[in-house]
Amino acid sequence: MKIAIQAADLDAKRIDGTRVYILNLLKCFGALDTIDSFRIYHKNIFNTELTPPIFSNYKIIKKPARFFWTQTRFAWELMRDCPDVLWMPMAALPIIRSRKIKTVITVHDLAFKFFPEMFPKKDLWELNFYAKYAIKNADKIIAVSQSTKKDILHFYPNVDTKKIKVIYHGFDGNLFLKNSISNKKKVSPYLLYVGAIQPRKNLSTLIDAFEKIKTKNKYPDLKLILAGGVAWQAEDTLVAVQNSSFSNDIILTGRVDFSVLAKLYQCAEMFIFPSLYEGFGIPILEAFASGVPVVCANNSSLPEVAGDSALYFDGKNAVDLTEKIISILENDNLRKELTEKGFAQLRKFSWEKCAKETLSFIKS
Repeated sequence: MKIAIQAADLDAKRIDGTRVYILNLLKCFGALDTIDSFRIYHKNIFNTELTPPIFSNYKIIKKPARFFWTQTRFAWELMRDCPDVLWMPMAALPIIRSRKIKTVITVHDLAFKFFPEMFPKKDLWELNFYAKYAIKNADKIIAVSQSTKKDILHFYPNVDTKKIKVIYHGFDGNLFLKNSISNKKKVSPYLLYVGAIQPRKNLSTLIDAFEKIKTKNKYPDLKLILAGGVAWQAEDTLVAVQNSSFSNDIILTGRVDFSVLAKLYQCAEMFIFPSLYEGFGIPILEAFASGVPVVCANNSSLPEVAGDSALYFDGKNAVDLTEKIISILENDNLRKELTEKGFAQLRKFSWEKCAKETLSFIKS
C-alpha cells in the first residue's frame, strides 16, 4: 500500500500540538510498518526540532509553492503519484484529487467555531471553509478526544458518526521521563504554563491569579514562566504582562527547544493550563510525566485527559485559580497525591498506541 502524508506543518517555525502529533507519529509509523510505502510531502525546509526520522520505506518529497500549497502543488503531486490512501493530519483536503484515493483526516479541535473572535478574519474564513469541506468529504475522520468528536457532530450534524474514530494523543516518555525528580536543581520557585501566547489560552486569568498570590507577600520569590511562542492576537496578553505590578516576576521565554522544555517542567512548582478550549492538551501529559502537579480549567477535553489527577478551576475565575494554586503550594501531601495520580493517568496514553491505532484506521 502507498500511503501519502501531508507533513507541511513540520516546516513551521512555531511548535504546537498538531506539529508534535505529526512528528511523533512519523517516528512510529516506519518502525510499526516495514512493508507499506510512506510518501511524506512538505513544501520547504523542516524545522530542526520537527524533522522526521528516516526509514527505508519513507520517501520525503519537498515540493515548494508560494500560494495555497495544499490546493495547488500538493494536489498536483497526488494526481501524479496516485497513492492508495491520503492521511491529512489536519481538517483539510485537496479539493481537486482523484476520487480513487481514500482519504483520512484528523480533527484536533474546533476552537474557531467556539471563539471566532479570537482568530484573524482571514484565518477564520479558511478554517471554516476547509474544515467544512474536509469533514463532509473525507472517507474517515480521526478525532483526538471524545470532546472533539462531540464538537464535530454538534457543528456538522449530517456527518456519519460511524466514520469518526477517537484516537488519543501520547507523550514523549524518553524526553519528559528522562531525569529523576529528585535531581531537580535548586532554583527560584515558579509556576509554569506551556503553549502558544494567544487569546484562547486565557493567560490574562493566570496573570491575574499570579498577581493575587504575589500581593499576599507570602511568596516573594515566586515567578511565573510563560513558555511558548507568540502567536496571533497576543497583544493584550503582552500588555497585561508589561502592566503588571509584578512584571519583573513574569518571564516570557519565547520558543524553547524540547530539551529545555523538559527541564522547565521538571523544576516547576506546578503546571497550570488555563485554556478556554482544547481538543486534547498534550502539555498536561508532559507535566504528569515530569512529575509536577497540574491545575487546569474545567472545560472541553481537559477533564477527559487529566482525569482525577489534576485540580480544576472555573476557567474565567481568577479567585478560584488562586485558591487552587495556593492549596498546592501549601500542602505537600496534596502535591504528592496529584503527582502519583498523574503518573497513573499516563498509562492510558502513548505515541506508540496512538500510532498503532492511527495506522490501523488509515489502512482499513
